[in-house]
Amino acid sequence: MKSAAISVSDVARIATLAKIPVTAPEEQKLASGFNATLAVVDKVFAIDISSVVGTHQVTGLVNVFREDEIDAERMLIQEAALANASRKHNGFFVVDQVIDQE
Repeated sequence: MKSAAISVSDVARIATLAKIPVTAPEEQKLASGFNATLAVVDKVFAIDISSVVGTHQVTGLVNVFREDEIDAERMLIQEAALANASRKHNGFFVVDQVIDQE
């Protein structure tokens, strides 16, 4: 699989679209760098991997799941939650109304 070469005009167009100021010498350097990168990618794509088994997990670890159970000893009951509230009404916190006029 041979990648298409990146030209100086391609670099200029990409720089314009990205609104990145690039000088003419930088365009040349970037085009050369892009093409070098694409050449390496072409080498990777040329490797025959048909006999390689896909890797999806390399550590051997297995997910550990637990049932979603309620731990009553760690629950915060409403009375305890409101115990230190300076103002409360019918089991709820009372706070000042905040309305932004802007």
